[in-house]
This record gives sequence, C-alpha cells and structure tokens, in this order.
Amino acid sequence: MADIQLGAVESRFADIIGEYEPVTSGDVVKMAESSLGWKKSTTFTVLRRLCEKGLFRNEKGTVTSLISKQDFNSLQSEQFVEENFGGSLPAFLAAFTKRKKLSEAEINELRRMVSDYKED
Repeated sequence: MADIQLGAVESRFADIIGEYEPVTSGDVVKMAESSLGWKKSTTFTVLRRLCEKGLFRNEKGTVTSLISKQDFNSLQSEQFVEENFGGSLPAFLAAFTKRKKLSEAEINELRRMVSDYKED
C-alpha cells in the first residue's frame, strides 16, 4: 500500500464511502449514481480497484475502510514530498511559502508541531 495514487474522481468516490461507512454496496451504487452520475458497473469497477489498492474492503455486501482518511492523507503527503522535493520537508515549505504567505496562526501551529515532534 506504500504507493497509492488516486485520480480526482476516485478520490471523491473514496470520500463518499468514507463519509457513510460502513455502507452497503447497494447504497454505494446509489450514492455514486446521484453524486457522480455512474452506472452500477462503473461503481463496482472503481470499488474493486480501491479494494485491490488496500483502501477498502467489500465483504458480504458491506464496504468499510482499511485506512483512515487522515492516514491516507499522510501517506499521500509523504509521497508528494518524496517525489517532488527529494523527501525534504524544508524544501517543500520553502517552495510553498514562496508564493503563499503563512498567517501568524499557521506559523504558530508549525512551531507547535515541531516542538511536539522534538519532545517525542
């Protein structure tokens, strides 16, 4: 599961499942039809792919997450920094803050996070 890539639509579909889980596969079909305009076959194809990637389990018609949204976002962030900044968080922050100024609250939050990390 170390390298999970999702497109925008797959990500939206995963969010729908995550919001309502545990959810029946029948309800997933209905939600995907109303939210994404998908047919049943498309929904089950994408659901199968996400199960194969280790994000969800579809067991006895009930779909549940195998990884929390927070853990998934952490994994995606790590992959992004690794692939685009050679794994350097300072390089990522330098690039990010070059075009977007951080608020005082954001700076304080980053300081708190670094301080908490150093204490562990």
